Amino acid sequence: GPCTKCSCSSGKETSKDKSNKKKKENGEQTFIPKIFFGTRTHKQITQITRELKRTAYSSVPMTILSSRDYTCIHPVVSNSGSNRNEMCVELLEGKNGKSCLYYHGVHKLSENHALKSAHMMYQAWDIEDLVSLGKKLRACAYFAARELMVGADIVFCPYNYLLDPQIRESMEINLKGQVVILDEAHNIEDCARESVSFGVTENQLRAAREELDLMVNSNIRQKDHEPLRAVCCSLI
Repeated sequence: GPCTKCSCSSGKETSKDKSNKKKKENGEQTFIPKIFFGTRTHKQITQITRELKRTAYSSVPMTILSSRDYTCIHPVVSNSGSNRNEMCVELLEGKNGKSCLYYHGVHKLSENHALKSAHMMYQAWDIEDLVSLGKKLRACAYFAARELMVGADIVFCPYNYLLDPQIRESMEINLKGQVVILDEAHNIEDCARESVSFGVTENQLRAAREELDLMVNSNIRQKDHEPLRAVCCSLI
């Protein structure tokens, strides 16, 4: 039979509140799960959204979670190289008396999508589409994508947004009761290992050993610091 749970079934948008629940006729609320679609790369998200546009579900509310590397439009931060996250946080905290005017314009993007949805003009989009619109409206595409997740039926994102607990927490992703689809899932093992791994340089190890030497020689929690110093020495 026809799908009755999402807005595409009748060609009309169904009302939904921020908790992603819908009211039954008897007044009770039923939980409508989101679909979290995880991919290995951002390029694959582009391919999937392109295919989504060709289906009957192209008007279903969606969003794409991506890093600032792909979505930041601030002229200084976006051209800063590897420290975009730190610079963004500094602007949001208002350090040095500066703030991000693009962040304050996030509502422009979300309102634009809501308007398209209300006029039956909503279509699946890609990261480049959101960034282009963000530049036009002078609104932050990164935080707009996160805001659109509230009303989205489908959320596209890289694997690590679903597997890494720290990223899930920072992006406010709750997978309980939701539908999770992992594209090319044979790559999950590598992603899982990366999520619980980190790299250090030899210089960092030597610096850590010197600090631990100081702690041990100063008789500060020797029982705790001596094993750590032994690990550093063995790795070096």
